[in-house]
Amino acid sequence: MNRNRIFIIGLPRTGTTSVCNAFLELGYKTAHTAYTKQCFKSAEVIADTPVFNDFEVLDKRFPHSKFIYLEREIELWIPSIRQLLQRMFNNLTRLDGGFNPHIKRCYLYTFNNLTIDNIASDAYLEQQYSLHFKKAKRYFEHRPADFLSIDISKNTSFERLCMFLDCEFPEGLSNFEKMNIGGKVTAWNNIKHPLKVASTANGKIDKVIY
Repeated sequence: MNRNRIFIIGLPRTGTTSVCNAFLELGYKTAHTAYTKQCFKSAEVIADTPVFNDFEVLDKRFPHSKFIYLEREIELWIPSIRQLLQRMFNNLTRLDGGFNPHIKRCYLYTFNNLTIDNIASDAYLEQQYSLHFKKAKRYFEHRPADFLSIDISKNTSFERLCMFLDCEFPEGLSNFEKMNIGGKVTAWNNIKHPLKVASTANGKIDKVIY
């Protein structure tokens, strides 16, 4: 089946892994993060880095795609993203290595003026969340057929996703499985599924990915 791409553009710690896992069960070739041209060519669904930062570019590069924003209650998101950013900070900001350049670019742009003090600030984190959400809603405000915003903790979110994609509501799969609980971010690595698409080429990335 030839499908247009679906991009999950919610910020980290909003349920991207849970949604990617659901897409695997729905029969979509899915990548959680993408750092090669081949990944963008092969996957039907892509989440997290770099799409949360580059959704406007991707919209132009891959016309007729669908974009799904993941919301999360701010009082739950703040401590979760804080823990993640604290762990990532050194590798995001060091000049002699650290994370690959796509991760650095996306995080340092979306979380503008990232410092240890700002990571500790609820006001800073809430502002970054609000700015990103408003940017996405404004960009797609006249295209309701291309944009869906859901909070996966809500009981109706899975049904709304299926309606948005015009796909059958699967028996026995009515909610998103909770994953990466307690600050863990490794659940995707442990998933074994034939439709799972690798984000890298045996650990290697492309300098230009689209």
